[in-house]
Amino acid sequence: MKIKPLFYYSLFIFSLTAALQPVPASAACEGKRMVVFGDSLVAGFGLPPGKAFPEQLSTKLAEGGYAIEVVNAGVSGDTTSGGLSRLEWSIGESADLVVLELGGNDALRGIPVDLTRQNLEDMVVALKDKGTEIVLAGMLAPPNMGSKYGEAFNAIYPELASKHDITLYPFFLDGVAAESSLNLEDGIHPNTEGIGVMVEKILPVMKTKLQSICE
Repeated sequence: MKIKPLFYYSLFIFSLTAALQPVPASAACEGKRMVVFGDSLVAGFGLPPGKAFPEQLSTKLAEGGYAIEVVNAGVSGDTTSGGLSRLEWSIGESADLVVLELGGNDALRGIPVDLTRQNLEDMVVALKDKGTEIVLAGMLAPPNMGSKYGEAFNAIYPELASKHDITLYPFFLDGVAAESSLNLEDGIHPNTEGIGVMVEKILPVMKTKLQSICE
């Protein structure tokens, strides 16, 4: 039986198209590890098991094809000083990406802005020295701390992100802060639904970051 040239042409086009298909993110991310390093907003204060931010983020990323290991390294009540002191053993040597979320408790306690900035910068430098990618999750000072303190504190995150050329997510509680239906009774910590909103808000940033890490 004689096979027409059109058959070969179609077969060639099919093979070329298949070869150009992007590698599924799950395959590209295999063996990669992300650590979410922070305070009670990461640890899952007041939430049912499996509903903290890292766990909900992991679920959403997996649904999108990013099968990266996500580790919850949150400690309720932690400050930037506490985070700096436990950075080495909490992160380990194998983290490809760290989401750095600290500073909220510093602001609530009125810790000097210069100390908070220095602690965060020391953590950023230590992670970069290891070759670890970073997403810096920004925080905002509560209004009762006054405008002078607030302006100085709020500037920490964009300044560090610019200085060290790292990815900034401007406000970790975006879409949730001051929304009573999305917070626990204390008005500070997000409930399960609130965490879901936070994950949806940050998801595009995380996917963009993982595309460069997991390629």
